[in-house]
Amino acid sequence: MCHLPVRNTPGERAVRRKYSRGLKKASASFALEVAGELLWKYGYRSVSYELIAAHRAAFGCLDEALLEELGWGIDSWWSVDSFARTLAGPAWRDGLVPDALIQRWANSPDRWWRRAALVSTVALNVRSRGGRGDVPRTLAVCRLLAADHDDMVAKALSWALRELVVHDPEAVRGFLREHERVVAALVRREVNNKLTTGLKNPKGKGAKSKDG
Repeated sequence: MCHLPVRNTPGERAVRRKYSRGLKKASASFALEVAGELLWKYGYRSVSYELIAAHRAAFGCLDEALLEELGWGIDSWWSVDSFARTLAGPAWRDGLVPDALIQRWANSPDRWWRRAALVSTVALNVRSRGGRGDVPRTLAVCRLLAADHDDMVAKALSWALRELVVHDPEAVRGFLREHERVVAALVRREVNNKLTTGLKNPKGKGAKSKDG
């Protein structure tokens, strides 16, 4: 990593893929040890998470305690999203951790754990990442944070609802009607845009929706 000519995400990901191939037959404990070293000693948070996600046995070891240990110190949108999209959401989707854990994060006094709860729902609904659409679990988390106007949380709520639009637009419309008096204006605007135009922020025919 330190010798990359340009330190960026594609370069780091290429290195990670190389080592994932090398670790393919390694034990889960060894893969987790390597990931832990990368995370705690060198600060490669995203690389560590991707290494675990790419190692089937290591990923299968995730439980509540290990997941929260790996999430310790998330304190920015990128660290939260990397954690929730790469590990927490998929682990929840695959039944490795219970609904109660994500709901506990949603009730956390820490804005970043509240965001993590919402971003974790993305894995339930993004088809390209194995999501099949899960209206009940997604909306259960969204309801807990419907009135949260912290900017990072509101943006994540918008993101969670927009991903659900693909699977059940009527359920999302119902959610907006139910919570129209408390949700942030940003959430109403972006989700209604998605419902009516298919885009988060329509600026013309070529505009594309971005995540939260």
